[in-house]
Formats: sequence, structure tokens, C-alpha cells
Amino acid sequence: MTGRYSLADVAALIGEPTRAAMLLALLDGKALPATELARAADLSAPATSLHLAKLTQGGLLAVRKEGRHRYYRLAGGDVAHALEALGVIATGPPAPRPLSPERSALRAARTCYDHLAGALAVALAEKLEAAKILSAEGDATYAITRKGTRWFAERMQIDVKDLACGRRVLARRCLDWTERRPHLAGALGAAVLERFLERRWVVRTATSRAVRITSRGQGSLESLGL
Repeated sequence: MTGRYSLADVAALIGEPTRAAMLLALLDGKALPATELARAADLSAPATSLHLAKLTQGGLLAVRKEGRHRYYRLAGGDVAHALEALGVIATGPPAPRPLSPERSALRAARTCYDHLAGALAVALAEKLEAAKILSAEGDATYAITRKGTRWFAERMQIDVKDLACGRRVLARRCLDWTERRPHLAGALGAAVLERFLERRWVVRTATSRAVRITSRGQGSLESLGL
């Protein structure tokens, strides 16, 4: 990093197409080995190692060693949030032509690092606001109302006060790159996704960041009282 121009340095790291492909492959929060990232970027092993070293040195990736293998993941939620925000800038409004099945699934519901994104997440955030459970505080954050604190405890078994004691932003308004409206991120957004997965209201898919709403989830989401 050059210090004065560190923003340009980070942009250059993300802007190289093969590095962007690797970053996007990690946007669901998983840690992947270099071999899988090489496939995502369509690169040779030596070229992949070079790009991964740059991303790690630039603070965008974290790496851990297990035996002879190295596993890479995004360095944190701020990196994921930046990638999602860049997606909003980089993509135009949804095209009127039919979407591919994969693109349609991603738009419907997906993970963004450790929280829900897509139409499901946006609809949930809007219902939480309408029910006076969340309240927008500017463009960046949500406040949780007293009613909301009780609702999350009773309906979701999430202790908002406990989450608020952590170092992470409690409830971030994350602009969704497909819907162009905010969804819930931050510590509370991560807790909500964890509950949805635990209760099998949504399940992960094997080949992408898309998540599938189960029949149990359909009924449960309708009965949340929003």
C-alpha cells in the first residue's frame, strides 16, 4: 500500500478480473483452498498463488494453514460489504429479459458473507421496519426498537443486548446489489441467517451462494407475525 493512495491500491487489487473472481467466490463466507479458487478464476496454480499473495498482503484475504494446505477467506465483513456495494455500482437495473435459473436463484435469496441477501432479505427488512421492529438511522444503520428487542428474543431466540456488546456493528443497512434496496447485515443480520439455517427455513445450495427457501421456511416466515 502506498499510504496516501491506499484506496487506489485496494481498487487495483479488486479490479483485476481474475482476483475479482476469487473474491466473489469467497463472498459466502466460506474458506476455500487455492485449487478451488484457481478453478473459479480459470488460472494455473502458480498464477493463482501470485494473486492470492497480493490479496492477502493487501488485507483483503486471510489465510490459515492446515497441514500442507492453505485455506483462504475474506478478511472480514467490511471486505464483503465493499464487494456488495461495488456490485450495486457495477450492475445496471435487472434486465427485462428472463434471467437464467442460476441468476434467478441468486436474486431470490443468497448469502452475502454471513448474512442473507436478495429479494427474501430485502422483503424481510422492509417488513421489520413496517412492524416497528427496526428503524432506519440514516443510510448506514438500523436501530432496534424496544418492541424489536422483545420480538427477536421471543420469535428468533436472539439476544440483541448481548450482540450489542460486541465490537461489530449491530445492524447495518446493506444495499442489495440486485434489489437496490437495503437488507439487514451486521451482527444481527448474521444471527438471523444462523437461525434460518438452524431451523432449516433456508438451506444452502452446493454450487453457488444461492439459498433455497424450504416448505418449512415458507410457512414459518408467514407466521412470524410481521
